[in-house]
Amino acid sequence: MLSEPERIIPTLSHIPNITYLPTNVGLGLEAARHFVRLHAARVILAVRNSTGRHGVCEVWEVDLASYESVKAFAARAVKLPRLDVLMASAGIATTRYSTAEGHERSITVNAISTFFLALLLVPILKTMAQQHQGANPHLSVVTSEVHVWTDLPEWKTDNTVTTLDDETKANMNMRYPASKLLQVFLTCELASRLEGSGVVVNMLQPGMCHSQLTREDGWMTAILKLFLARSTEVGSRTLVAASSAGPESHGAYMRDGVVDNDGLSSFVRSEDGEAAQKKL
Repeated sequence: MLSEPERIIPTLSHIPNITYLPTNVGLGLEAARHFVRLHAARVILAVRNSTGRHGVCEVWEVDLASYESVKAFAARAVKLPRLDVLMASAGIATTRYSTAEGHERSITVNAISTFFLALLLVPILKTMAQQHQGANPHLSVVTSEVHVWTDLPEWKTDNTVTTLDDETKANMNMRYPASKLLQVFLTCELASRLEGSGVVVNMLQPGMCHSQLTREDGWMTAILKLFLARSTEVGSRTLVAASSAGPESHGAYMRDGVVDNDGLSSFVRSEDGEAAQKKL
C-alpha cells in the first residue's frame, strides 16, 4: 500500500553514527536529510562531482561507471573511524546502449560497481560488528519491484555478463529490470556469505517515486507517476527503515519498511532462480 511509509519515521535510537549514501539527488538525498534530522553524527553523500562540503553531511566523489573511482572512494572510506551503514542507492535506468569498463553501462553501474564497492567496504563493516557489541552495521541495497518483470534468460548462456554485453542481443527495454534482478541475486548471495558476521545485509524496494530515475521514459510513465508515485521524501523513509531494521532482515527483501520476502519474484524463489544466483 502506498500509504504505508507514512508510518516509517525512525526514532533517534535507530540512527547510526556514520552513514554513506551514493547519490546527490532523489531518494538518497532525501534519506540523508532524514539521517541529519535524526542527529546522525556523520553522513557521507557520494556524487560524481564533489563540491567538497563538510560538516555533519559530507560530499565525496565517486563514479560507479569507473572502477578506479570506486577503488579511490573505498580507499578513503576504509580510513573512517566508523561506518555503520552502507546504503547502495545509486543507479541508472536507460534504454540507450553504451558501455563503461567494457560492459553495458547499466550492468556496470547498477550491479558490478555497486557490489565491487560493497565488497571493498565489507571489511570495515565486519570490524565494526566485532569491535562494537550490538552495533549491527548494515549494508542495504536499494533494488526495485520491477525485478519481477524478467526471468533473465541470459543466465542460461555460457557467460551471462558477456551475453548481456552483446549489443546485438541486448533488450534495452528490459535492461533496468534485469539489472535490478542481478542486484537481488547478488544481495542474497552476499548475505549468505556474511551469515554470522554481525553485518546485516538486506535489500529494499522504495516503490514508484517521483525522482529523476525515469527521466528518459515517455508520457505513459509520467501519467502513471502522476497518479501512483510517492514523493521522494516518502520513498526515502524505506531506506532509513532498512538501515535500522533488525537482524531478522538479514538476507531479506523489504517493502514499505517491513520484511516481505513474498515480494520477491517467483523466479528468484525457484530452483532455477537459485541456480542463477549461484552461477552469477
